[in-house]
Amino acid sequence: MTEPVLEVRGLGRRFGGLQAVADLSFSVPAGVIKAVIGPNGAGKTTLFNLVSGYALPDTGSVRFRGAEVRGLPAHELAGRGMARTFQQIQLVPGMSVLENVLTGRHRHTRAGFLASMLRLPATVRESRTARERCLETLAFLGLADLADAEAVSLAYGQQRLVELARALVCEPALLLLDEPAAGLNMRETEDLAGTIGRINATGLTVLLVEHDMGLVMNISHEILVLGAGRRIAEGDPRAIQRNPDVIRIYLGEEDADTPDPARKTV
Repeated sequence: MTEPVLEVRGLGRRFGGLQAVADLSFSVPAGVIKAVIGPNGAGKTTLFNLVSGYALPDTGSVRFRGAEVRGLPAHELAGRGMARTFQQIQLVPGMSVLENVLTGRHRHTRAGFLASMLRLPATVRESRTARERCLETLAFLGLADLADAEAVSLAYGQQRLVELARALVCEPALLLLDEPAAGLNMRETEDLAGTIGRINATGLTVLLVEHDMGLVMNISHEILVLGAGRRIAEGDPRAIQRNPDVIRIYLGEEDADTPDPARKTV
């Protein structure tokens, strides 16, 4: 059996008197799209922060690509092949789309400051390769014509794609998407679903937190449901739709007879 890309065991984090994540265990097999869902306050973003190095767990283990990475900072995890987007877009003002995306290539650059200043041949080749890779990614996401535009001047949905491009040019083994559909309209969300599917079709493993149940049910292979920092249920979308604990705790008692999570957002 292939080792999971990500394996979490007994993960816990407390903030004062609040147990944000409690004894949480799950894994993410290679090549799947796995969604983490749950009501507000369920611990989803805390979980992402613990896994991606933006917060330290109190307890538990985080194994990425077979190695223990609990407590490693975000930049080191990025260097090992874990890329993340954020609920709040984080683009650099005053920089073009291409320049913003180029910042995501840092794990693949080796030239130091002096070599860059001297424009040594190896540095020039590295720079050319980085630019070509970024332009290819922008084309993949339908942004090729906007490469020279100022990133923060774009429409909101396009800015989200720029952030996604920046993560993809890291060439990650695991892509973490934190509420990628936040702020998008219905058409943009449908387009995003197709984009995530195409990304996954390249072989990239995706772990996402999302509130839009239509998106989650349409693209996910596996779903992890959290409540109060604990696992409520885990399984494929059909099993989650029919799980009585999910219906009662997450979707509401009124759906007990005919559950249809795709029409719900929380």
